Amino acid sequence: MTSTVETIGPAVARRAALAAQGFADPPPSGPVTRRHLLRALGRVRLLQLDSVNVAVRAHYMPLFSRLGPYDPALVDDAAWSHSARRPRLLVEAWAHEASLLPVQEWPLIRAGATRDRWWRGYQPLVDRHPGLVDDVLAAVKELGPVGAGALEAALQAPTRPRPAGASWWERSEVKRICEYLFGIGALTTGTRRHFERLYDLPERVLPPAVLAVPQPSPEEAARALVLRSASALGVATEPELRDYYRLAPARSQAAVAELVGSGELEQVRVRGWERPAYRLPGTRVPRRITGRALLCPFDPLVWERERTERMFGFHYRIEIYVPEPKRRYGYYVFPFLLDGELVGRVDLKADRKAGVLRVPGAFAEPHADRPRVTAELAAELRVMAGWLGLDGVVAGERGDLAGPLAAALR
Repeated sequence: MTSTVETIGPAVARRAALAAQGFADPPPSGPVTRRHLLRALGRVRLLQLDSVNVAVRAHYMPLFSRLGPYDPALVDDAAWSHSARRPRLLVEAWAHEASLLPVQEWPLIRAGATRDRWWRGYQPLVDRHPGLVDDVLAAVKELGPVGAGALEAALQAPTRPRPAGASWWERSEVKRICEYLFGIGALTTGTRRHFERLYDLPERVLPPAVLAVPQPSPEEAARALVLRSASALGVATEPELRDYYRLAPARSQAAVAELVGSGELEQVRVRGWERPAYRLPGTRVPRRITGRALLCPFDPLVWERERTERMFGFHYRIEIYVPEPKRRYGYYVFPFLLDGELVGRVDLKADRKAGVLRVPGAFAEPHADRPRVTAELAAELRVMAGWLGLDGVVAGERGDLAGPLAAALR
C-alpha cells in the first residue's frame, strides 16, 4: 500500500518553521526566568557561539529575539556554572558549529553521527606526538578549568617532570591539541573568562546522570538528532535536517528513510520546492504569525542561507569578510522579522564608549510596508539598545530606510 504524500503551500511551511523556532509563542509578560529560557531552548535546541562582538555575542541574541529583554546571566549560569542546587543546563560542543546545547545531548553529539570536521586535520600531529595528548589531559586535570595560554606555559615549565628524551612542546602544538581534544569531546569548556574558553574534563563539567548514559550507536544518534532537527525546523528538506547538527550525509539520509518508515517523520511536498520535505506528525501550523524580532547573523532561523531565500524570498549573506567597499549592506547585518516576513535589514554596532546603538545602514525589502516597518524597527531598536545597557539609537546614512528611521528615532 502506497501512502499519500500531502502537498502544502510555501506559506504553510513558513508558518510551521516560525512556530517551531518559537516565534508563535507570546513573550513573557513579566521578568524572564530560567523556565522561559528552557522553553526557548526547547525550540531552537542549540545556540551558536561566535567571537564577533560588534553588537552582541551571537549566543545571547536568539533568546532576546524570542523572549525580549532578559538578563544574559541566565545563559552564563546555565552554560558555565553549576552547583548542587542549580545544575548545569548547557554544555559546549561542536554541533552546527561551536555551540551551546542541552547537556542531555552530549552522548548524541559524541556518538559519531556527525561529519568529520576541521580538527581531524590535527590527527597527524596526534600520531606524531601521542605524549602531547597525555600531557595536555594531565595538565587540564591538574589545573582546569584552564585556558590554552596557561596550558602552554605549564607544559613548558622547567619544573614539570618529563620523560627522558622528551622535547618541549611548541605553543602552537598545545593549542592545536586542545582544539582537537575539544572537537572529539575529550575536553569541554569548564567556564569562560572574557569569552576565553577555559578547558576542563567532561567528568568535572557534566552531571553524573548524563555521564552515566550508555553511548548510543552512530545510527541511533543520527535518528535522534534528525528528530531534534525536525522539531526545530518545522518543515525541512533532508539536507536542512542534516545541517542543523552537521550530520554525515549518509547517516542523515539513512536516518530520514528509517524515520519515515517508522512513522516518526512524514514526507510532504511543498509547492515550489525542488526537494522532498519532512516534518514531525502533528507539526504545529498557526493561522498567522504576529510580532517583530531582530535576528543576528547566527540565528537558527536564518543560518542556512538557501533555506532562508527559498522560504522568505530573502537573499542574505554575512559580509564580515567582504572588503568594505564591496559590501552591499554592511559589516554585521540583522534581518528584521515582522509578522512572519523578513521585511528589512540593519547593520548594527554597539558603541559602548558613546553609549549608543549605531545603525550605519538600514534597508527595506521591496515588498515591505515602509512606514510600518520603519515604526516597528525603530521601536525594536530602542528595546534592544535598552537591553544592551545603551542610552539610545543613532541612525546612519546608508540605505533607503536610513532617513525615515532617523526621523522615527527622533
